[in-house]
Amino acid sequence: MSEGFLFAGLKVLDVGSWIAGPVAATMLADFGADVIKIEMPGVGDQYRQLSAAANTPVADSNYMWQMDGRNKRSLALNLKTEAGMTILHQLIAECDIYITNHPLPMRRALQLNYEDLKPLNPSMIYASLTAYGETGPDKDMEGFDLVAYWARTGLMDLVRAPGAAPTQALPGMGDHPSAVSLYAGIVTALLKRERSGEGSMVHTSLLANGLWSMACIAQGGFAGGSFDSYRALKATHLFATTLYRTLDDRWLQFTMVRAPEDVVRLFETIGLADIIREERFTTPEGRFEHGEELARLVQDVLSLHDSEYWLARFAAAGINANRVGVIEETLNDEMLKLNGMVVAPEDDDMGLPWVINHPVKIDQIKQVGPKRAPDIGEHSAQILESLGYDSAQINVLRDSGVI
Repeated sequence: MSEGFLFAGLKVLDVGSWIAGPVAATMLADFGADVIKIEMPGVGDQYRQLSAAANTPVADSNYMWQMDGRNKRSLALNLKTEAGMTILHQLIAECDIYITNHPLPMRRALQLNYEDLKPLNPSMIYASLTAYGETGPDKDMEGFDLVAYWARTGLMDLVRAPGAAPTQALPGMGDHPSAVSLYAGIVTALLKRERSGEGSMVHTSLLANGLWSMACIAQGGFAGGSFDSYRALKATHLFATTLYRTLDDRWLQFTMVRAPEDVVRLFETIGLADIIREERFTTPEGRFEHGEELARLVQDVLSLHDSEYWLARFAAAGINANRVGVIEETLNDEMLKLNGMVVAPEDDDMGLPWVINHPVKIDQIKQVGPKRAPDIGEHSAQILESLGYDSAQINVLRDSGVI
C-alpha cells in the first residue's frame, strides 16, 4: 500500500485512544508508514462513538473516526492478559515507533513505560502524550483537551467577548494541534536515529500545547507583566476590537483597519465622515478613550444593511474589513481543495466525499490517499500471521478473549 512513500517500511504501533496520540500515528500513515492500532477486543477506541454524540453534527457516516482513524490496521488485543502482552512485546521488538497516550498509572501497572520497553528495542522511538506532563504532582491525572489544553491553561478565560462567560472549546480543538507537536517530535527523533542509530523518548502534553497556543499573551506574565490593564481593555467595547452585527445577523471585523487614512476611509464609507473629524475621535488616543461610544455609533449604522451590502462597499473603497465566517461557507471555500486541506478519499467505503487533511505539506513527497478506518480487530489474524502464528493458535487466542 505504501510503496514509494517517504515512510514506507516504517512500523508504527498506535497504543492509545481518542485523538492527540493516535492522530500523530495517522499523520505517519499518511506518509506511508504501516500503522497498527492496538484496541481492546469488543470495546475498541471510545473515539469511535463520538460522531454519534448529541452535540455533534448529524450525518450518516462515522465521520470523526473515518477522518482520524484512516490508513491504519487494527489489532484487537487484551493487554490485561499474559498472552496479549507477549504479542505486544513481539510487535514492539520489530517496531520503529511506539505511540501512546495511556495514563501513566496504567503504563506503570502494565510495565509499558519507556524504561520497560527500551530493552526490547533500543532503537525504537517512544512517543508519549500526557495531559499535564511527564513529571510533577499532576502527572498521573487524566485530562482531555477541553480541560488540560483549554481550561487549565487559561485559554478558556482569555478567549471570550466582553462581559461574556467562558465558553467550551470544540471537540478535538486542542487534540489536533497537540498531535502535530507529537508528530514533530517523532520525526525529529527519526532524524537523530538516522544520524546516530539511537532511539529516543519524545513527549508533549495538552498543557504544554495550550500554553504554546497562548504564548504571545502568557509570555507577558512570565516577563513580570501585569494583566490588569489587559483584562480591563478586553472587558470594554472598543471600536477596533468590537465585532459588529449587520441586518442579516452576521458579524463584521475591522481588526486590520489600522492606518489613519484607512480609518478615515472606513468612516467615510459608512457615512460617519463628520463623526471621525470630531476632536474626540480624530486621534487613536481619542478613539480609545471614547471607544465604547464610537463602537455604538458604528453599530447603529452597520445594523441598517446586510453584510453583503457592506462588504461590497468596503471592497470598492479598498478597506480590509472581514465577515466572520460560518462553517457552511467554509465547506465551499475553494482554497481548501486547491491547497489539499481537504482531499477526496481513495476508498468509497469511507462514506465521505471529502476528508480533512493534516496541515503538514511537503512538496515532492507523496501522501497516501485516505482509506477506510478499520473495524475493531479487522486485521488481527493478518498481523498475527506475520508474527508466525498459525490459524489454530489464532483461534485459541480469539476463543480465550486475547484478541
